[in-house]
Amino acid sequence: MIIESRAYARAGLLGNPSDGYFGQTISIIVKNFGAHISLYQSPELHIEPEAQDSNTFRNIYHLKESVSLTGYNGGIPIIKAAIKKFCDHCETNNIRLNNKNFTIRYSSSIPRQVGLAGSSAIIIATLRALIQFYGVKIPLEILPNIALAAETEEMGINAGLQDRVAQTYEGCVYMNFDRSIMEKKKHGDYERIDPMLLPNLFIAYKTALGKVSGKVLSDIRTRYDNGDEFVINTLSEIASLAEKGRESIRSRDYGTLHELMNHNFDLRAKIMRISDSNMEMIQTARSCGASATFTGSGGSIIGMYYGDEMLNKLVVKLKTIQARVVKPYIV
Repeated sequence: MIIESRAYARAGLLGNPSDGYFGQTISIIVKNFGAHISLYQSPELHIEPEAQDSNTFRNIYHLKESVSLTGYNGGIPIIKAAIKKFCDHCETNNIRLNNKNFTIRYSSSIPRQVGLAGSSAIIIATLRALIQFYGVKIPLEILPNIALAAETEEMGINAGLQDRVAQTYEGCVYMNFDRSIMEKKKHGDYERIDPMLLPNLFIAYKTALGKVSGKVLSDIRTRYDNGDEFVINTLSEIASLAEKGRESIRSRDYGTLHELMNHNFDLRAKIMRISDSNMEMIQTARSCGASATFTGSGGSIIGMYYGDEMLNKLVVKLKTIQARVVKPYIV
């Protein structure tokens, strides 16, 4: 029997990047892009490589292009980290795994390193396949913790829970990572929001902007840990936007939501450097009358638009700066 599992891209609406700093966020799943895992029993444990894992290139420029788009490591280290953390969780919780091996194969259509949570999608899809293969039960609220540990503890990536929570619960999710909640429960409070309440949304991204998100956020982490009051207060204000946004979505107050999304980015720009290309996307989208903020660590944006005429304008104007526009499929 072949086990098939999937996890989808994630786009943050509000609260970025406060999830790693006891904040609050709202995120949606973007089913236009996803990671796919196939797993079946085999004599030995084997991870099948994909094209991005290859170490053979046509020439030096092909290597340069490959590294720019997919990074240095490909997907195999991510799969290994997910498998190890799954095993660690089972050992810690006295869950005995059946003595059987598997072959695992992965693929992903999520644009790499543009803030759409491609790595965590591979991890969540891998964990789902392992849970089914070994017949293990893991509470829904715990699965994001295991996925996060695979990246932070095994791969040394600076990240928060938001991506993994959204990819676990799917749809639209409000997340509260208040310190008291995290210390008591070891996870946040997660609440699904009806995606049918959401306004018209667009996502735009530039593949050429790829950056490793952990590196992008490392300066904020250092300043936060050093007690930088401006960073701490700004992150707190960013977190408060998610709670306000939840109420705006519930009441369909899209005018306020528009302002909150713009404000989220403007606050973020005060504590981290925004590249010229990223700023160009934000400004281009806003010049069309849409709101615009980062979906994650940069490289892609999300915003509200009003009607097909504005959407067409976004497509045309963003194309002139080599950015692709998509309407996110959430449900």
